[in-house]
Amino acid sequence: MQVTETKSDGLKREFQVVLPAAELESRLATELDGIKGKVQLKGFRPGKVPVAHLRKVYGRSVMADVVQNAVNEANQKIVEDNKLKLALEPQVQMPEDKDEIEKALDAKADLSFKIALEVMPSFDLVDLSDVSLTKQVVTPSDEEINATIERMASANRPFHDRMEGQYAETGDRVVINFTGRIDGTPFEGGTGEDINLDLGSGTFIPGFEDQLLGVHVGDERLVKVTFPESYGAEHLAGKEAEFDVTVKAIKYPGELAIDDELAKTFGMDSLDALKDAVRDTMGREYEAASRQKLKKGLLDALDSRYSFELPPSLVHQEFAAVWAQVEQDLKNRGKTFEDEDTTEEKARQEYRRIAERRVRLGLVLAQAGESADIKVSDDEVNQALIARVRQFPGQEQQVWDFYRKTPQALAELRAPLFEEKVVDHVLGQVKLVEEPVSKEALFADEDDAEETKADSAEAAPAGESNPA
Repeated sequence: MQVTETKSDGLKREFQVVLPAAELESRLATELDGIKGKVQLKGFRPGKVPVAHLRKVYGRSVMADVVQNAVNEANQKIVEDNKLKLALEPQVQMPEDKDEIEKALDAKADLSFKIALEVMPSFDLVDLSDVSLTKQVVTPSDEEINATIERMASANRPFHDRMEGQYAETGDRVVINFTGRIDGTPFEGGTGEDINLDLGSGTFIPGFEDQLLGVHVGDERLVKVTFPESYGAEHLAGKEAEFDVTVKAIKYPGELAIDDELAKTFGMDSLDALKDAVRDTMGREYEAASRQKLKKGLLDALDSRYSFELPPSLVHQEFAAVWAQVEQDLKNRGKTFEDEDTTEEKARQEYRRIAERRVRLGLVLAQAGESADIKVSDDEVNQALIARVRQFPGQEQQVWDFYRKTPQALAELRAPLFEEKVVDHVLGQVKLVEEPVSKEALFADEDDAEETKADSAEAAPAGESNPA
């Protein structure tokens, strides 16, 4: 087998591989001799089938295996001899001339094919000791905790039937049946039976609850409303609708008791224990939000410190995934690029920049993790799998089996674990300053957290699933 490099352009490489006819013949003969004792053909005793007859019967299928094995050997030889780290699987290009291929498959001519590669860029990890990042810290206040428990109590307060003849007031709970129509035609999702509605809660379409104030049990009312322009269901947004509503029951709210008995309804021994649990939950929520913002700052710092050529195929692959999400989101919302005050061309440029950022950060984090010999243990993956399985009650066994039988799915669980470990490692190299802030300040920039999640979605896989 002769392997010759024919192109070296940036991260792109091409090699010409030639397998002489004599070597093809030799490999074919070896393979046929290997199956001689395994095949059974009518008229021949086991192991006594002439090789010439085997070649006539199995020659083409065996030669196909010979060629595939040769391609695999060539790929391995190229990577090992040149110490390459591949960005994607090699692309093999066979001759376009069918006669040339036919002759090679008959071992009457050399087989010549091309292998195109994209390699990972080479770069050094930079010193981050001069980078300073701020970690925002929020401590749950007693007022927040009390307000949360009040909401919990309100959501679980008892309701009692109003006496016959009494009418519904703000704060009451009405039990209703309703049928909705648009332009006289019932619509999907517009019908409900035995629905609990707390008047004044704002849970129904604006104006719906107000028109039920003053109703009695057994009343039938025609409620007219207009769906908001921003309504989630595109086919209903901005439409005028009518609802035939029947009032089946009216209940008034009972005493809002915040005490140990309330705590017991949430599985706590006392009100103090409930407050501690709420404090811990809030603390974890604030810590998660703070981490997202801190991570965004770290990724921004890394992005500004690194500039190197990116594998075009990785960028193209990442952009295709991002762009598919963008188009699906626009379709789901019934919007166009013009509605978003942009054009498709400008949007493509912006999302290509995002794709390039993701790939760059993914490569940086992957190299940082490799340099620090960061690993994700099987036990850690199992814990993540258990957490994922719990998200599908009633389907636990099916989900477990799917992940266990699908390596790529397991890799998608491993990737974020790897990334978080690498982020912790890199954060240890920068100056970190804690800054106490208010809850409002912490959640002021929700877009930053979303962009960080978008960055993270592809950062780890570049390091964890790279074929090289």
